[in-house]
Amino acid sequence: MSAEQIPQPRHRGKGRRRRPRSGRRKGLLVAAWTTAGIVVLGGTGVGYLYFKLNGNLHSVDIEQALGTDRPAKTDNGSENILVLGSDTRAGGNGKLGGGTDDGTARSDTAMVVHVHQGHRKASVVSVPRDTLIDRPECTDTDGRTHDAASGVMFNSAYATGGAACAVKTVESMSGLRMDHYLEVDFSGFQKLVDELGGVEITTTRDISDPDSHLDLKAGTHRLDGEQALGLVRTRHGVGDGSDLGRIQLQQAFVKALVDQVKDIGVLSSPKKLVDLADTATKTVTTDSDLGSVNKLMSFASGLKGITPAHLNMVTMPVQYDPADANRVLVDEPKAQQVWTALKADRQIPRTATEGTAAGGAKGVVGAP
Repeated sequence: MSAEQIPQPRHRGKGRRRRPRSGRRKGLLVAAWTTAGIVVLGGTGVGYLYFKLNGNLHSVDIEQALGTDRPAKTDNGSENILVLGSDTRAGGNGKLGGGTDDGTARSDTAMVVHVHQGHRKASVVSVPRDTLIDRPECTDTDGRTHDAASGVMFNSAYATGGAACAVKTVESMSGLRMDHYLEVDFSGFQKLVDELGGVEITTTRDISDPDSHLDLKAGTHRLDGEQALGLVRTRHGVGDGSDLGRIQLQQAFVKALVDQVKDIGVLSSPKKLVDLADTATKTVTTDSDLGSVNKLMSFASGLKGITPAHLNMVTMPVQYDPADANRVLVDEPKAQQVWTALKADRQIPRTATEGTAAGGAKGVVGAP
């Protein structure tokens, strides 16, 4: 397997980013994207194994909370999945997240995954956590209604109303209906990478970030779970210290992770297969439509043909907020190019990200 190239830093001409608070080192990537593929491997078991895996899964019923005021489903064979990384401090996540369990969680990694017709390629749109948006009124899965809010950070949607509010917000922003929802947390991500035997990446420069416990010299590395978590959490280890630089690392790592899953050869080791399936099903939270091993297996089977070369990854077009160097604003005309293309099941045009604060996100992800 060839290594994934990590980008050189990008620097802003003006403005200064504050250091992130130590209690808010979140930034998960989309391990759930490959979790579904691993579950397929575990599907060869029967009896006890099946019921064990099925019992591991956690699902949330967001359909009722979302109601009927939603974008229409498409009939072109494509699917949209909102994949979130949760920073809950519950359980073992407090130690990994650098904070204590305060009963709240945020979605500091968010990706809209559009699986194109035929399920041979996918487009992935990362949504920066620091994006100021207008959050719609939403209802959480406990039936509580939360008022709409203007000029709030994107990740506040999940903190306010959980999965249902996050989905509602993304649908409001994009005009796309989310067919499915996947979520993964800190400890699950770290365990998954360790079960895979690590993931190989290549850095083009030294990366040092004491806050995320990451210290890598330029070169090729096989990262274990703790190192991988540090890589996708770091904000000021590379780039300008913003969430945009971290997203670039996350996108590069996602491609390397997908490549690793396809290279691992777990079918030769029944124990490895069972361990991976057990970890994967404990890691992921899904919408209720995917809330069983059979349903998740069927869904994942349709994704097996997508290779890293067929993943087109971009960051939602944004511009730095002139009033606050720590925030970004949606570049509405260019963002609309992204959402219009996906709604029509077309490739995202290059012009959609040119001239934006996140315009380099696609170009700095090295070819696998």
